[in-house]
Amino acid sequence: MKTPPGLLALGLPALLLAQTPPPVAAAKPNAAPDAGFVALFDGQTLAGWDGDPKYWRVEHGCIVGEITPETIVKRNTFLIWRGGAPGDFELKVEYRITAQGNSGINYRSVELTDAKWSLAGYQQDIDGSTRNKPPLRHTGQNYEERGRTFLARRGEAIRVDPGAKLTPVGSLGDPQELTRFIKNEDWNEAHIIARGSTLTHILNGHVMSVVIDDDAKNRQAAGLIGVQVHVGPPMKVEYRSFRLKTL
Repeated sequence: MKTPPGLLALGLPALLLAQTPPPVAAAKPNAAPDAGFVALFDGQTLAGWDGDPKYWRVEHGCIVGEITPETIVKRNTFLIWRGGAPGDFELKVEYRITAQGNSGINYRSVELTDAKWSLAGYQQDIDGSTRNKPPLRHTGQNYEERGRTFLARRGEAIRVDPGAKLTPVGSLGDPQELTRFIKNEDWNEAHIIARGSTLTHILNGHVMSVVIDDDAKNRQAAGLIGVQVHVGPPMKVEYRSFRLKTL
């Protein structure tokens, strides 16, 4: 994965370049790409995970989140990993979502008390091909669930200043062009790198959004990981090959 030329062309500050973790392509040729990662899902059960069984199950080696006409959800609900609350880490997971699907991968999140299986925190957004018409599709953006909402949309590098002021510091590419790297109703690999205040969302090897969160009052340095089914029409999302490496 190479740093997109648009970052340098638009004069992205040295701070971002210094904090953004080195690309996978910089690794030694003989290094295993998943060295240091541990599996969070055993492929057979939801051991270590916690969520409403009405919406979550294991099927064909995948975690499945599904809303049917009989189980329409009234509030976003999560399947939460109970194995820890990591701070600096890399997370890789493969997902597949239906056309009307709406989901996301939450991290550095806190569990809310007003509803069971509810999280607030950073999210790598995921949606289906017809959920939001291009270029409005949200896949790859950084959205803070039940918090400051949109932090960086797809194609944006954003510094979040105190008071949740969003300051663009560079471009990762045209958001419409970046949708070319999203595989509709097929398997995609999401890759999240959280290191210090810098949060990088990568999809199928392409950087989709970067946030430098300098809003010390509102940011989270560590927290829970979870996956979501969202309020809306019937949908299905599948996750497999969850791997975590703490930094």
